[in-house]
Amino acid sequence: MGKMIRGTTRIVAIIGSPVAQVKSPENFNAAFAESGADVAMIAMDVKPEAVADFLSLARRWNNLDGFVVTIPHKQAVAAGVDIVSERAALLGAANVVRREPDGTLKGDMVDGLGFVAAARANGFDPVGKRALIVGGGGAGSAISHALCEAGAAGLVISDIDTARAQRLVGQLARSFPATDVAIGTGVDAGLDLVVNATPLGMRAGDPLPVIEELLGKLPRSALVADVVTSPEITPYLQAAQARGLRIQTGSQMAKAQLGLLGAFMGVMGAVS
Repeated sequence: MGKMIRGTTRIVAIIGSPVAQVKSPENFNAAFAESGADVAMIAMDVKPEAVADFLSLARRWNNLDGFVVTIPHKQAVAAGVDIVSERAALLGAANVVRREPDGTLKGDMVDGLGFVAAARANGFDPVGKRALIVGGGGAGSAISHALCEAGAAGLVISDIDTARAQRLVGQLARSFPATDVAIGTGVDAGLDLVVNATPLGMRAGDPLPVIEELLGKLPRSALVADVVTSPEITPYLQAAQARGLRIQTGSQMAKAQLGLLGAFMGVMGAVS
């Protein structure tokens, strides 16, 4: 039998549209049940035009401790909350909000931190390393930012939307002058890490996010990572495994992020 929600239960939410596919409620609620916390997560399908109304309600929702934000609301929430972290302001996106007892809403973006935490758990330290990030959207920009914060020596950004890639490279170059940031394919960059931050691999028949030749050039110590969570082992990760390379799944990133999201909302102990 599942945990009962009572009048005393503190609530956290996940907002997006659609939300039927999100795994956060079952993952968070399992963690709350295990710890015995009287907290529950609910999924809320909120249309884009209703986000401002939702934020207005959230400020006055006294037993709400915070909420996680998924597609397509990360930008609107960053713009609409009361306070955002420097990281969320730079990225123009927030994926978690904490509600203070006085109703103040504070937003942060921990997608990239979850990625780096998972990489460290996989024995990969970003300090001094060179990485290729395929995809400069929400996930790619957050991961790029977190890798720069963690001391990466160089980043190559690859995106079919050249203007988006140029914007991201410009932002990162201004914020992290110590990291060499460029646009390119990374084929001759001497890479230690290759990240797919696009949806490629979710559907059967998708092309690989990088050319096979690139995987063949990676050293055995390299890490090949994906943000796609289903299938867990994408064709891209399969190709890396076939070459004896270390891989990181989207699910590992999501799991590392769970604790970061919970800690930010104040409903889980701080994650080491």
